[in-house]
Amino acid sequence: MSLSIGIVGLPNVGKSTLFNALLKRQAALAANYPFATIEPNTGIVDVPDPRLNILAQFVRNDYGNKAGDRQIPEKIIPAVVQFYDIAGLVKGASQGEGLGNEFLGHIRGVDAIVQVVRDFTDENVIRAGATNPEEDVQTINTELILADLQSLEKKIPILEKELKTAKDPDSQRKLQVITKVRETLNRGELALSLNLEKEDEILIKDLNLLTLKPMIIVLNTDESKLSTQDTQNITILG
Repeated sequence: MSLSIGIVGLPNVGKSTLFNALLKRQAALAANYPFATIEPNTGIVDVPDPRLNILAQFVRNDYGNKAGDRQIPEKIIPAVVQFYDIAGLVKGASQGEGLGNEFLGHIRGVDAIVQVVRDFTDENVIRAGATNPEEDVQTINTELILADLQSLEKKIPILEKELKTAKDPDSQRKLQVITKVRETLNRGELALSLNLEKEDEILIKDLNLLTLKPMIIVLNTDESKLSTQDTQNITILG
C-alpha cells in the first residue's frame, strides 16, 4: 500500500515545478498564471532503499542452497509514494472561492500534505494573494482550519442527538475529542498540534480532518538566499 502526498499552496508558488522535479520529468504544466492546474496531476515515485538489494541477494543465496520447490524472488519492488499536484488555493477557498470545495476535497484524499510557499523574487511570475512566505502559510492554514470547523459543526449536533437516546461510551469520547479539536481550531492552531492519542485519532478518522494530516513546508526560494544567515529565519514558518 503506497503513501499518498498532496502538494498544495497558493497559485504560482512552484507546486507543479516541485511535482515535476520529484518525478524527474515534465509531467505537469508549470505556467505563469493562476489555476494552470485544475484536476490534480498524479505521479508515482519509488522510494530509494539500498537495503532492498542486500536483502534480495541474501534471500537468493539462501534459496539457492535450500530452495527445493520454493519460488526464488526475481524482482525487487520498492515502496512507492504517490504524489498529487493539487490546484492552487486562494483566500476564501473554504467558502467556495477559486476551486473551493473541489480543491479541499482533493486534499482530503491524501495521507500527508506538502505545503509549498513562495520566497523567490522573480517579478515576471504573478504573485497571487500573499506577499511573503509567512502570509502564504497563514492563508493556507486558515482555509484548512475553516474547512475542518465546518465539518465539526455538522458532526457535533449529530453526536449530541445520538447521546440523548443511547449512552454509547465511544460516542461520548468522540464528542469530547471533537470538542477539544474545535477549541484548538478556534485558536487558529492546527489539530495536528494536539498530538492526539492513537485511539482518539481512530475515533475521529471518519471526519478526515485536513489539519490532522502530517504536513511539510517547502520554501521555494532564490539560490542567492541559501546562506546560513538566511535559513535561520525559516523556522518561523513551522
